[in-house]
Amino acid sequence: MLHNHKARHTARATQFLYLTVLATLLLTTFYPAPVEGVSIALILSVKLIPLLALVVPVFRGNNRGYIWLAFAVIFYFTQAVVSSWLSQGAPGPVILMTLTFLLFTMALIHLKVNRPVTG
Repeated sequence: MLHNHKARHTARATQFLYLTVLATLLLTTFYPAPVEGVSIALILSVKLIPLLALVVPVFRGNNRGYIWLAFAVIFYFTQAVVSSWLSQGAPGPVILMTLTFLLFTMALIHLKVNRPVTG
């Protein structure tokens, strides 16, 4: 539920970043090359299911869903930082690290802007 006009903008930005992170996770599964000897379905489910479980709350603008999104994104950010370090700055992990940082930040900004009015 959106509590004011500004929250609509932060919700849209968060939704855009959410979809961009999902697309990046999908692309990095196949590029530069899939991991040999591991099921693609298994890799995609481990990568995507935790975030896909939050699709309804994110697109409804539910504050509790955004809190859970922030918790989940921390793990993706940590993994991307480690991958960036180990790959010595390969583009995929660096892009994912940046996007997850932006998603986390935008989700928190949305939570700040979308506080219910008490009175």
